[in-house]
Amino acid sequence: MNRTSFINGKTSIIKKMNEHGARREPFLFIVDYLAENAILLTSTEQDTKNILYSIQGRNNIPNSMPQFKKPVIKEIFPTDFENYKRQFEHIQSEIRAGNSYLANLTCATPISLDGMLTSVFLSARAKYKLLVEDSFVVFSPETFVTIQDGMISSHPMKGTIDASIPGAREIILNDMKETAEHYTIVDLIRNDLSMVAKNVRVNRFRYIEEVRSPERNLFQVSSEITGRLTDDYHHQLGEILVPLLPPGSVTGAPKKKTVEILDAVESYRRGFYCGVFGYFDGNNLDSAVSIRFIEKTADGYLYKSGGGITMYSNAESEYQEMLDKIYVPVT
Repeated sequence: MNRTSFINGKTSIIKKMNEHGARREPFLFIVDYLAENAILLTSTEQDTKNILYSIQGRNNIPNSMPQFKKPVIKEIFPTDFENYKRQFEHIQSEIRAGNSYLANLTCATPISLDGMLTSVFLSARAKYKLLVEDSFVVFSPETFVTIQDGMISSHPMKGTIDASIPGAREIILNDMKETAEHYTIVDLIRNDLSMVAKNVRVNRFRYIEEVRSPERNLFQVSSEITGRLTDDYHHQLGEILVPLLPPGSVTGAPKKKTVEILDAVESYRRGFYCGVFGYFDGNNLDSAVSIRFIEKTADGYLYKSGGGITMYSNAESEYQEMLDKIYVPVT
């Protein structure tokens, strides 16, 4: 792959996205959590086995791929609850001090994976999938933003429950903590979109999507917020997308201060986890938040997951939610 595919620095990322957009040149983009590093691939650079993607049906998967057995997470080695609780309590102390209203605490959990990153990519069932070979794989259910004929839309996902629980839909929709969390994120995303678009409004509020896997099915709560871009938005793709990072659904509110709090309390750097990836086809754009994330390291595989914490949160429940999200939704 050409070295120019890798871009360092927010200013350079914005510039390169603007250039591709102004030329109406289709490209794949992968941007990390803090918009410090990115990979941009034009259509002529996407014929590679190093990076594979599937974005709501659009993909660059070769017709002939080696056969892989379906991956299985055999064992997980999570941080102990007491360590998690210390992080949780630090965040709640910041909330009580008025420095944050919602913070998305995440963990990097070592796992024993029977399979390869490529087999995870090919087997996982998700709207958005990405493989950066020998580095990480993503199988995300969450849309970041879409741009369709000048309309920008965001679909923040906040609130997760095991679908097998009797009355799960009613439980998640009536839960005080989850409701407060969702209101906060929708308000944050609405404010974010107002920086780059006009006539921003909430079209759908707290609708449920089901995520299926052989191990468990999950209900996840989303909303849809839309706005109108200027007619020359193609020339400003970088200036539209990069200021929205990191995504509000995986940080919290107020975003700037909450990111500082998370950076102080989390014991690792997120990297490309909780960043975004997507595809611009020359006119329209679709993108995902990089969650459901397995990273390959020198010491083995890490599964990165987490959840939002508010003043109403319970440490045991949040710890369990972080663990519940460690799965591969294989077909």
